[in-house]
Amino acid sequence: MTLHNDQENNVTKNNVTENKYPEISIQTADFSLSDEVALLEQDNAIDGAIVTFTGRVRNQNEGKNVTSLTLEHYSGMTEKSLATIIKQAKERWRIGRVKVIHRIGELFIGDQIVFVGVTSKHRQDAFAANEFIMDYLKVQAPFWKKEANKDGVNWLDAKSTDESKAATW
Repeated sequence: MTLHNDQENNVTKNNVTENKYPEISIQTADFSLSDEVALLEQDNAIDGAIVTFTGRVRNQNEGKNVTSLTLEHYSGMTEKSLATIIKQAKERWRIGRVKVIHRIGELFIGDQIVFVGVTSKHRQDAFAANEFIMDYLKVQAPFWKKEANKDGVNWLDAKSTDESKAATW
């Protein structure tokens, strides 16, 4: 087994490049930020930059007190969408490892929702790719969000500010 020249996280076997680290995880379980960073760092001497983003459930949205957030998705479609977003980031920037975790199910105030981790030789590419992935997750990934508050439940659409930001890429 030999390592691919550009990315240590890829293994070349019979001229087929395989990623040793799963890049996408859609899950109900919580995740450990420190464990995810450790996986991005593990056996990765080529990348000097690691940029991460973690999103959590806020206690307020649009002036209302939030009690919970329920996320649903369409299995298969969601993973394909996330893979496309990651592929686009890899085509635009020189990045190494990428990890996207998105939780589904009912989440409560302070719970982690999403993790995006990107490694690169240099910080500029890692920062830009991480922000790009997160911006596109907000507007293109097929997740449906239902927010509960004291007045009931509301299905949420992508915010116009998120759509405007993603359009700048």
